[in-house]
Amino acid sequence: MFLDASAIIAIISEEADAHRLLKRVEAAEKLYFSPSSSFEAIVGIARRKSVAENGDQIPTPPALIEECQTIVLGFLAELKAVEIPLDTKIRELAVKAAREYGRYVGHPAKLNFGDCFSYACAKAYRVPLLYKGNDFVQTDLA
Repeated sequence: MFLDASAIIAIISEEADAHRLLKRVEAAEKLYFSPSSSFEAIVGIARRKSVAENGDQIPTPPALIEECQTIVLGFLAELKAVEIPLDTKIRELAVKAAREYGRYVGHPAKLNFGDCFSYACAKAYRVPLLYKGNDFVQTDLA
């Protein structure tokens, strides 16, 4: 199972559906993540914490990003998730996802940059995609 940033963020942040997502993680045989999904989770969690503590007009402190990197990578290590490289095949699949499901082509899924790479990783490794939200529901990975 490939872990999209949205699922990583939801679980670590203990969002309302974290328990449901964590059950799926625990049931998975093998877990994968990518540099892009971990980056998005790290920065996303850091920004949420920064806004909660300081409001949205204050920049996110670099030390908070470092702290969140430790949290996210520790979580992924605890899960024994495997980091997969972003290679040419994945880039090609990400571009294909943008063409078919991207926000800029007007598709209802409205996949963004990170979404396209998560989609591509799941496709390349032929594994289910764990995500939160309504974007991937509109694709063939639903």
